[in-house]
Amino acid sequence: MAQTRIPAVYMRGGTSKGVFFRADSLPANPTQRDRILLRVIGSPDPYEKQTDGMGGATSSTSKVVLVGPSSRADCDVDYLFGAVSIDKPMIDWSGNCGNLTSAVGPFAIAQGLVDAPADGIAIVRIWQANINARIIAHVPMRSGQVEEDGDFELDGVTFPAAEIRIEFLDPGGSDGSEERSGGMFPTGNVVDAVDVPGYGSYQLTLINAGNPAIFISAEDLGLKGSEMQRDINDDAALLAKCEAIRAHAAVRMGLARTPQEVTELRPHTPKLAFVSLPRAYTASSGKQVEPAMVDINARILSMGKLHHAMTGTGAVAIAVAAAIPGTVVNALTSGKRAEQVRFGHPSGVMVVGAETEQRNGAWVVSKALMSRSARRLMEGYVLVPFLAAHD
Repeated sequence: MAQTRIPAVYMRGGTSKGVFFRADSLPANPTQRDRILLRVIGSPDPYEKQTDGMGGATSSTSKVVLVGPSSRADCDVDYLFGAVSIDKPMIDWSGNCGNLTSAVGPFAIAQGLVDAPADGIAIVRIWQANINARIIAHVPMRSGQVEEDGDFELDGVTFPAAEIRIEFLDPGGSDGSEERSGGMFPTGNVVDAVDVPGYGSYQLTLINAGNPAIFISAEDLGLKGSEMQRDINDDAALLAKCEAIRAHAAVRMGLARTPQEVTELRPHTPKLAFVSLPRAYTASSGKQVEPAMVDINARILSMGKLHHAMTGTGAVAIAVAAAIPGTVVNALTSGKRAEQVRFGHPSGVMVVGAETEQRNGAWVVSKALMSRSARRLMEGYVLVPFLAAHD
């Protein structure tokens, strides 16, 4: 069988991994492009292992990224992210991956898409095409190359690496841009009561920040907030309840017409996260997380399963929600406006921040900030069985 070679780089960004492509290496036709990308990752796979592809059979490792020159004067590159379903023939292009965002700058520099200093910090202005948002990456350089080695440690990543600072500009769309509809709070409320047939009514914060996100108190789910992956992912009834809440909340946010549409076509966004007051637990690495180390505990579901750490955009949403009085997250920090929040997740502890101000009596978040690291794992070509006969 003939195979097609496509230039690609396999990269880790934050606590995720994905296959990175230059946008011009793939067909412009979305149907043809997606068929190729599904085959690259190894989906759909009824065995849910992605053995015949580059995917790692988790929501954190079944991902693709496309990067190309930006059509915007205020950005250097356009970045499009795809969350690849493991067992279904679909790629969800509805949202961003905050973790892989940290690898976009290094990839763009290595591909010659961005001019960078030989030493110091390269500023890469990124247009996030999924959510129509600007992101600034601060990428360390040494001797004309992206600096990948360093002493920055990120819970959920085994080895230390160089720190990449990320700024998510206007994460709630508060600038009134027509390119992002709904604003930070699409219902106009910081908390909404959402009825979920068969389960009850829940107090939720529905927010657009980084990605659309839904926050619920762990207690309202009958949880403590210190649960680990096995506690959630082995409980089919709990996962079904969480998906029902997510789907109905997404409709309330105006993201879909029906809950069924959300479940079938938008598995990537919005994300559902549950939060609680600090509780002690042992992280997946064996590290003990004590209440004094964090302001809140947070867990997030991704593609129907509990994430092993925290999604990057989930961290952005936590930072923004913590900074806005009245949200489910803010209520756990005693209602104080938090410019920085420490939260415990299944792999350890993370710190994120948000810069806020009041405009015309309303709180506005100008940027959210977090640090990640990234590294090239492999570069060269992916090999795809000849698919032209099926196009």
